Amino acid sequence: MVLVLEYEGTRYKGFQWQAEGPTIQGTVEQAIERFTGERIRVRGASRTDSGAHAAGQVVDFLTCAAYPAETFVNALNWYLPPDVRVRAAWQGSMDFNSRFDATSRVYRYTLWNDRTPSALWRDFSHWVRFPLDLDQIREGAGHLPGTHDVSALAAGLPPGRNPVRNIKYWDVSRDGYLVYIDAEANGFLPHQIRRTNGILVDVGLGRLSAEVMKHIIDGTQGRIWNCPSLPAKGLCLRKVNYPNFSSID
Repeated sequence: MVLVLEYEGTRYKGFQWQAEGPTIQGTVEQAIERFTGERIRVRGASRTDSGAHAAGQVVDFLTCAAYPAETFVNALNWYLPPDVRVRAAWQGSMDFNSRFDATSRVYRYTLWNDRTPSALWRDFSHWVRFPLDLDQIREGAGHLPGTHDVSALAAGLPPGRNPVRNIKYWDVSRDGYLVYIDAEANGFLPHQIRRTNGILVDVGLGRLSAEVMKHIIDGTQGRIWNCPSLPAKGLCLRKVNYPNFSSID
């Protein structure tokens, strides 16, 4: 079975199961057990960070429960808490793997750019009180598309993990006080998006040159240690793309 999930990650310790604290994976597995009586492990297309959100996360799992896909949607939404929802479900092939079959992931980072913070967007954006120069951010982000070793933009890499990623785009737009930074790649390293956008925010504030991103990508700059990751609450997995479909069309 394949599910498309939407969730607000504010109170969760990320997607991946942990022994302590609620996770999206654990919460979905509990709902499946309550519905079908089966203890199973779901696989996710992307391991979203603690506090991050999703509009189109994809998970898959094996089940012996012979219910129609629409019944899974209705039943799991009955058992799930209101901040996690199944948006769609279908019977996938036995060899489908939501993580390894994905061709790309699309993420959005949201900034609230105004001199005062927002009450309504406080759990879904990062507040930047000083004006951002979007032209400078776009210039810096323009160095990101392509196939690169992006380890300097990540929080750290497990031994043996490939640091090369194919970035399709890294775009910036504004809608009133909201600034969106959208990125698509075949995959992202841990904290890569939040660290990269932290650098871009510093570029937009005039603290760093837009050329710094070029030097990070070509290996002449190295890691910027004093540029922390932006908080996860501004990050949302928008959709996951596969060879023949997307989680949200």
